Amino acid sequence: MLKNSVLLFLVLIIFSSCATASFARVDNLAGQGEYPESLNYLEKEKRKFYRSQDAVLYYLDKGMLSHYAGEYKDSSGLLQDGEKAIETAFTKSVTMEIGSYLVNDTVREYDGEDYEDIYLNVFNALNYYHRNDIEGALVEIRRMNNKIQFLSSKYGVITSSLQQKALEESAEIPPDPNGSVRFTDSALARYLGLLFFRSTGRYDDARIDRDHLKIAFANAPDVYTNPLPKSIEDELDIPKGKARLNVLAFGGLSPVKEEETLRIPVSFYNYVKIALPVLVDRPSRIRKVELVIDRGPTFELELLEDIESVARETFKEKKNVIYLKTVIRAAIKAAASSVMDAAAASDETDGTVELILSLLSLGNKVFAEVSERADLRMSRYFPGKAYIGGINLDPGTYSFTVNYRDASGAALASFRQENIMVSENALNLLETVCLK
Repeated sequence: MLKNSVLLFLVLIIFSSCATASFARVDNLAGQGEYPESLNYLEKEKRKFYRSQDAVLYYLDKGMLSHYAGEYKDSSGLLQDGEKAIETAFTKSVTMEIGSYLVNDTVREYDGEDYEDIYLNVFNALNYYHRNDIEGALVEIRRMNNKIQFLSSKYGVITSSLQQKALEESAEIPPDPNGSVRFTDSALARYLGLLFFRSTGRYDDARIDRDHLKIAFANAPDVYTNPLPKSIEDELDIPKGKARLNVLAFGGLSPVKEEETLRIPVSFYNYVKIALPVLVDRPSRIRKVELVIDRGPTFELELLEDIESVARETFKEKKNVIYLKTVIRAAIKAAASSVMDAAAASDETDGTVELILSLLSLGNKVFAEVSERADLRMSRYFPGKAYIGGINLDPGTYSFTVNYRDASGAALASFRQENIMVSENALNLLETVCLK
């Protein structure tokens, strides 16, 4: 008994002293557009940032920073490794969710958030585009579309199993106030599909993706609160003899997680602690993105997809699973304390045993309080929003600038392109990013 108590005390000390390395320097370098430097620092300090259970995070963070740095081949390899790691970790988690309820999520392999699994294909598609592999890019877009279709049934078996276990433990089953996920298609994926198909002359396929883009806006008004970009209508109506210049600009950063703590009374003197992750937006200073063509027009890009909103929407189903696991785990811990409290209070228990049981019960309550932590892991370098623009030009060589501006109109970042060939019957796609 004494040995167990000592071990319990040591575990509590370990839990109390856990600390997470700060990404502040990497964030700052990335925010300044110094992507090679941010990559170097991330790799140098990766043992501080990532544990063995965090392989997915490492692949995603480094893969995204590599993409921004223009290291497209390296980015492809990392994002593909991340995709495989997500699939493996999720397959393991299905078995664990059904068969185990006491394991805290923070000690398990991170299996990625759904939006991370979806958008890694967008950036891998862009990696392929920058490497002149349109067919490879289209494969990534199809993979993304398939994943989105799978979302509606992804957590069905897990949720049903957890609900049954919650009933067995007399735990509270949430009424699912968020409802089901109402994100069934990505306008960004359809936009890229439209451009890639158009570039290969498959106009029927391009038209289908354009129509699906419009349907995506109509079916998810809570996600697509912005107007449908006007430039979409012109993407398949390029006058003969003209060339189309398209701009895809990413801005801001995707959400992070914070812990929300609830305490639910289970008796007059006992309660259970529940720690849940909630998504929190990282505010962006970007209010306007514009394209300025030398000796030509200036026009503002339009918001196509709010990636932050998609992240929140796709998190709903998983959050329900997390809630169920958490209340089951808390109920089991509370039940253990109640059993020991009841045994200690029994008239048949002598003083020494009563003291031991009381101490064990107290230790169990303290352990439950300290050890119950939300899993706040999440990749850090997906962008928050995607803006688009397009213009028909005479084929030729152009120089232009993409400006990201704040609310006052001041430039947060500017990206200069000199002597770029804009060709007829080709995909002339410019990609920029500002993480401020």
